[in-house]
Amino acid sequence: MKAELPDSDEIIPAAVIQAALDRMAQEITARLAHSNPLIITVMNGGLVFAGQLLPRLVFALECSYVHVRRYGADTQGGELVWIAGPQEPVKGRTVLLLDDILDEGRTLATIRSRLLEQGAVEVLTAAFAVKERAAPAAIAADFSGVRVPDRFVFGFGMDIAGRWRNLPSIRAL
Repeated sequence: MKAELPDSDEIIPAAVIQAALDRMAQEITARLAHSNPLIITVMNGGLVFAGQLLPRLVFALECSYVHVRRYGADTQGGELVWIAGPQEPVKGRTVLLLDDILDEGRTLATIRSRLLEQGAVEVLTAAFAVKERAAPAAIAADFSGVRVPDRFVFGFGMDIAGRWRNLPSIRAL
């Protein structure tokens, strides 16, 4: 069964995404290059972002992941469900969380709090896309790639009903 691309607008072209990744890598390197950080990717959304950002970070680091879910097949978030991770101990570590999008900020804020409770020295956040919302998010990203409108967006790690994470651009319904 072939899924058709939903009726949507391309809002962030692939070239803009690549330039944002380069800029983010420079900012993260300047801040974390000498701290041997633990980079934790939020699955599944952060997978594409992490896969393209990590090769740009040319310094010693370790990787892990957490798997949480709020959306499922819905277009609005629900309660946070913990599925896995992190696998590496965070106690005494500087941690950088990578996620695809910062919307309400509840997911990153909850994960950040849990990692601090587990003994992380500091937990920084990197969200590739930051949604422009009227209400402030529960947390601000320490590093961000692009701003997107307050619409349902997908592509570059973000999905619509489990599909289209693999798009090299970002689209909005």
